[in-house]
Amino acid sequence: RGVRCALAIRDVVRALGIEIRAGLHTGECELMGDKVGGIAVHIGARVMAASEPGRVLVSRTVKDLVAGSGLAFESYGVHELKGVEGDWELFFAA
Repeated sequence: RGVRCALAIRDVVRALGIEIRAGLHTGECELMGDKVGGIAVHIGARVMAASEPGRVLVSRTVKDLVAGSGLAFESYGVHELKGVEGDWELFFAA
């Protein structure tokens, strides 16, 4: 649902002449009062930062979890995400 939602938001605001960047990752989050935090939130923000206007990027984790959903992805290459160890293969929703 998250990937489809991001694609729908991108399409609606594009019709208004606005290009957004979206980045999705999944993992454990921490609730801190009315705020959400944790490494998954940080990684999602870094995935979004690696995106280009008009793109919805996802981590390999998201891509693997939605296998069989009918969503299509294309490789966006391997990236270093600031503040996150290792290399991350990212994909854009097509």
